[in-house]
This record gives sequence, structure tokens and C-alpha cells, in this order.
Amino acid sequence: MSDNLRRYRAIRQALTQCYPDEPRGQMARHLNTLAAFISGIVGSKSSQLPSIATKIPDGAKPESRVKRLSRWLQNTGIEEEVYFLPYADILLSHLALETVVLVMDGSGVGDGCSALMIHVIYKGRALPLAWRVRQCPKGHFPEALHIALVQLVRDLIPEGTTVVFLGDGEFDGVKLQETVNEAGWQYACRTSKSTTATWEEETLTLNELGSCLKPGRLIELKDVAFTQDAYGPVMVLCCWAKGHAEPLYLVSNMSCAEEAIRYYQKRFRIETFFSDQKSRGFHIHKSRLTDPNRLSRLLIASCLAYIWIVYLGSLCKKDSWQSVIHRRKRCDLSLFQLGLRLLEYFLNEGLLIPVQFYITI
Repeated sequence: MSDNLRRYRAIRQALTQCYPDEPRGQMARHLNTLAAFISGIVGSKSSQLPSIATKIPDGAKPESRVKRLSRWLQNTGIEEEVYFLPYADILLSHLALETVVLVMDGSGVGDGCSALMIHVIYKGRALPLAWRVRQCPKGHFPEALHIALVQLVRDLIPEGTTVVFLGDGEFDGVKLQETVNEAGWQYACRTSKSTTATWEEETLTLNELGSCLKPGRLIELKDVAFTQDAYGPVMVLCCWAKGHAEPLYLVSNMSCAEEAIRYYQKRFRIETFFSDQKSRGFHIHKSRLTDPNRLSRLLIASCLAYIWIVYLGSLCKKDSWQSVIHRRKRCDLSLFQLGLRLLEYFLNEGLLIPVQFYITI
């Protein structure tokens, strides 16, 4: 049995695990193509359909495989709510045993499109939960879209879970803060130095705080009315870390400035996802797709592929495979790279290929 066939069959079997009954008919056929997509993306380390098609073991001609993949991307019946969110639900049910740290950010995908995404942080990696794609190469998304994505993920998180939401300067909108606060989540989001704040009946810009700050110091203001909308009370803080060119400004509903800064530092882990999906992994920015809906469906496959590979990386750590495929002690590989190496080892050695789209703590 070829490596492509072994990989495909293991993925196809795992895809049925989140459905109460064995998928049949059209849904089963859609899952067959989704499994082929995931297998082809991982096998080719590419998001271009011709490259993916070379790793699909169905006996058809390459051109026919490409057409099959293209039809799946064009199919309006392929929705994230059916073919991705059930897996995100299971993923969160396992990670919710600890504090769930969510990060929202946007990045370019395909040709002339951007994706707004929300992730959950796991051991230095950002695992995708939901997204929306629109046709624009760069720029901020409307706040209504931020809120819609938060509401979508809120419904997936088990009741009683402690949640922290993080975002850069795009995500300091008052309505978004209201939505996150009403969900019972804590948050820490970057804000602009030109933002106005009212504290003890005095209105000032945050830049006024930064101008009297020295590197290595922190200023925090509590019970603040944020912006001209006077939203609050919230905490705003100005922190100038040593070695940085300028201060960092945050708005948060947390009670401790140091805690807000500590959590906000986790926000940068979302960059690992984008680099793994792009230059270090699946090259989704080179998919050549221009339609937001097709790109959104491609993300279903590439995000499931990513979660699976990170799962393999975590398995490598837990089951002591690291000394077999890398070094016994020091490891300079990410969970994503460890996962890719472990999969290659399993294929080369003819071992059983474990596939999961969730990770246990």
C-alpha cells in the first residue's frame, strides 16, 4: 500500500469520529474529498490544486483529480459549520480543562484576499477555531465581523470555562469589548497611543502617559472611561519594555496590569500559525485562489491538516518519539515541525498512522 493511500485512509477514518452516525450519501462523498484535500496538502506541503492532486490515491488522471478538488471548493453546500466547527467543538472541549486563551488576528491568504481568524493557544502554537475571508489584500475588518466571530466561538466553549481574549490594535472597539465582557471573558487588547481616556474626571490621550515613561517602567490606570464613548470602567496601561523602541498601550477588564501584560505576550503565538500555513508549511498564500468563498473552504482542509500535524507533534513529546526522530535532550523544532517529521517516520517504517483533530491536555 502506498504512503499516499495509507495517509488518506487514516485521515478518512478519523474524520467520522465527531459525527454520531456514520456519514452516508452526499456527506460521505464530501468527507472523502476533504480527506483527500488534507492528505494532499500535508503530502505535497502545498495549497495549489495541481500539487495536492499528485498526492491523492484515487486512480484517476491528475486533471480529473484537480477538477474534483475544484468542484468541492465551488460547492456552496460545503460550510465550516458542518465540516469544521464540529472538530473545533471537540478540540475546545478538551482544552477547556484549563484556561482557554483566544487570539484574533487577520492575514493575507490566496490572491488579494484576507482572513480574519480566531485561534486557541496550545503550547506555543495557535490552533484555528473559526474564520471569515473577504476580498481585500490588507486592512482592518469591520467591528461587526469581529463580534460575529466571537459570538460563533462563544457558543462552542463549554459553560464555566475561564477564557482570555487577546487582540492587537484592530480589536479595541468598544462594541467588541462589550461583547467579550458580556460573554464573561477577560481580555487584553492593544490600543493606540492617540486613544482618549477619562480618569478621575481628567481626559487625556494615552500618549501623554507614554511621554513621561522610561524604559522598564509601567503605568496603569483603573476605573477608566475609554474613548469618547466613555466605555468602562476598564483598565488602561502603558508599558515600556527594555529593548523596545516605544511603549505598549493596552486596554483590559482584568484587575492586574502584570497579568494583562503576561497574557498579551501570548498574542504573538498566532504568528506561528500564519508562518506554518505559509512559508514553513502549506504555502496557502500561493494557492492562486481569488474567490473568498473558495479560500474559506480551502481553509477547512488546511486548518484540519494543521491541527492534525500539531497533534502529532504533541504525541512526539508525550510518547518519547523525539529521541527517535530528532535529539534526545535539546529540541529546537516546533510542534508543527516535529509532527511533520513523526509522520514521515511512521510512513517510512510502515507503522500505524495516528490521526486526531483534537489534543488532550
